Amino acid sequence: MKPKGFFKMETIGDFLRQAGVAVGILFFIVIIYFYIYLPNSTNHGDSVVVPDLTGMPSEQLESFLAEKDLRFEASDSTYSDQFNPLEVIRQFPPAGSEVKPNRKIFVSINRINPPTVLLPAVVEQSLINATAILKSNELKLGEIFYMPSPFSNFVLEMQVNGQKMEIGARVNKGTVVDLIVGDGDGPKDMILESFVGLDLKSALRKLSGYNLHQGDIAIPTDVLDTTGFVCFVVLQKPAAGDSVRVGDPINFWIAPKGYEVIDSLDVEKN
Repeated sequence: MKPKGFFKMETIGDFLRQAGVAVGILFFIVIIYFYIYLPNSTNHGDSVVVPDLTGMPSEQLESFLAEKDLRFEASDSTYSDQFNPLEVIRQFPPAGSEVKPNRKIFVSINRINPPTVLLPAVVEQSLINATAILKSNELKLGEIFYMPSPFSNFVLEMQVNGQKMEIGARVNKGTVVDLIVGDGDGPKDMILESFVGLDLKSALRKLSGYNLHQGDIAIPTDVLDTTGFVCFVVLQKPAAGDSVRVGDPINFWIAPKGYEVIDSLDVEKN
C-alpha cells in the first residue's frame, strides 16, 4: 500500500496543486515583508517638512532641529555681508522639502571675519569705471563728494571712514568706499603731467581722464618697424610741466620699449 500525504505527487494535478500552495506562501511572506515589516522599520510614509534655517544663529540649530526630529552638519563656511557672523547662509535640502525623520540638513555658516581684498586702482578713472571696478572687487560705493576740478566726474581720491586710502591697501570685502570726484567747474588751466614711459594704450586712457584730446601720434624716423611691438611714449608735446587747458590736443611720439630719444628737436621735426 502506497503512503498517502500532502507532498505525494502521483499526477500533474498534484504537482500543480502543491506548487500553487508554495507560491501562495511565498507571496504571503512578500506581502508581510514589504507592507508591514519594512514600513514599520523604515518609517515609510512618515516625513518631516524642512524648516527655513536661513539667518538662524548656528548655536540654536541643534535644539531647534531636534524638536523636529532632524539633525544638521556644517558643510562649509563662507562670507556674506547680508548676514551676521555664524548665521546660516544656505541649506540643503531647501526649506519646504519633505524628508524622512532624523535626516541630516547641511548648512553653510557665515564667517566671523570677512575675507580681505586690495583696494583697486580707481583714482584717475571716470566715475562710471570706478563704480564698476569697486563692484567687481566686492566693495561698495559710498558717498560721492565733489570738489573744484576741471575734470568732470573724474576720481581724484578714495576714502574709507573719512580716511584717504591708497591703491593696494587691504580692506574687508564689502567695505564702503567714498569717492572724491571733480565737478568740472575748477580752473581750466592745468599743469601737464608726464606721459613718457607709458604704453600708448595707458597714455590715451590717462589723457581721456584729464579731458585732454589725442593729437598726432608719430614714430621717430630711426625706428624701422613697430609691427608686433608694444609701443611706449618716448616724447610728448606739450611737455610735462607746461600749462594746458581742458580739451587741448597732446602729441605723442612712440617707439618699442628700450628706445631712447637722443635729440628731441630732431624727433619733433620728423
